[in-house]
Amino acid sequence: MLGTLSVIGIGPGDPELLTLKAARIIKESKVLCVPKGREEGSSLALSIVKKAVSIDGKEIIEAHFPMKKTRTNKLAADSDLDDKWNETVEVILGKLRKGIDLAFLTLGDPAVYSTFFYLYDKLLELHPELNIEIIPGVSSVNASAARAGISLGLGNDRIAVLPANYMDNLKTTLEAFDTVVLMKVNKVFNEVASMLAGMKLVENSVCISRAGMEDEKIFKDIRTVRQEELNYFSMVIVRK
Repeated sequence: MLGTLSVIGIGPGDPELLTLKAARIIKESKVLCVPKGREEGSSLALSIVKKAVSIDGKEIIEAHFPMKKTRTNKLAADSDLDDKWNETVEVILGKLRKGIDLAFLTLGDPAVYSTFFYLYDKLLELHPELNIEIIPGVSSVNASAARAGISLGLGNDRIAVLPANYMDNLKTTLEAFDTVVLMKVNKVFNEVASMLAGMKLVENSVCISRAGMEDEKIFKDIRTVRQEELNYFSMVIVRK
């Protein structure tokens, strides 16, 4: 009998935002699979979970996913990425085939720009009968808006969420929507800020870096932001 794979959103960084269901399943799981961006680094997801749930006695599988841009939810053509994801698929299936329940931890919510969905199709392709349960978590979008004290939308407002490192048609998006959330803004912040200034939207914008984490920063005036101060976990919310 195959084990169950639970994909758990652990929230954006504050361990107190871990849901009760997520905490329970993590406690019950004997094996945790944790993604990390560098082979020599540690898993941010695991470091957050440790502050809320004991992981003593659990087997930890570290899955290295190189931080590269991909535009599709399919396995990428990039051979390095493809090899890393396939390695993780085989390790996960090896546990599930033995009837072992496994929890895959992912930052934020599993359905919002999550690493896991690069593996999802491959897992089901190899084992269509797999039982995969997805446990939603608090997304960085919601957490950032809450920390900044702003509403993302009211009434019939239109909301757009997009990764800022894909700059195609950004001006059109800013014109068409009442709220625009620009994720992963760290490498293109200066370009974004320049566009917002040209569209007279600076006063409508707030930048949040590492929402919910100990070194969280909130910039109500984006003119005070220096691009080099930002990291991957940074976003700009534009609210007209």
